[in-house]
Amino acid sequence: MVRVLFVCLGNICRSPMAEAVFRDLVKKEQLEDQIQIDSCGTGDWHLGEAPHAGTKEILHQQGISCDGMKSRLLTADDFKQFDYMVAMDQNNYRTLIQTGGQERAAVVKLMKFVEDIEDDDIPDPYYTGDFGQTYRLVSEGCNRLLQFLKEKHHLA
Repeated sequence: MVRVLFVCLGNICRSPMAEAVFRDLVKKEQLEDQIQIDSCGTGDWHLGEAPHAGTKEILHQQGISCDGMKSRLLTADDFKQFDYMVAMDQNNYRTLIQTGGQERAAVVKLMKFVEDIEDDDIPDPYYTGDFGQTYRLVSEGCNRLLQFLKEKHHLA
């Protein structure tokens, strides 16, 4: 089992979007029994809240469910329980590196899996309001991440 945790600041915009998109891709590839998926935030402002209305709207437009998702805070156990901790931007990447120590999880940025990009940060739509741009970047990153995991872990 490969365990993937998507991480952003408040866990209401980018990381739940990535969790939902990635869950949808994994389901379409019939890999649910081989890949476990979750998301969390590094800040505690929105604990227990459902994804942001903008995230829910763009996912609904794409036919992707985020039903039942609630924000949660990053924990020390996450570094032991997950194989990949996937940050949405440099700030969250830095927080994961500083917090994780020498635990087993690989800390990566989602856009590092995408070639030919100018900026490997996914802008936070909570501040930009551009959930469409965020969805495009998250979708591309999740597709590339899934291909990487399939090859690296020989998933089929």
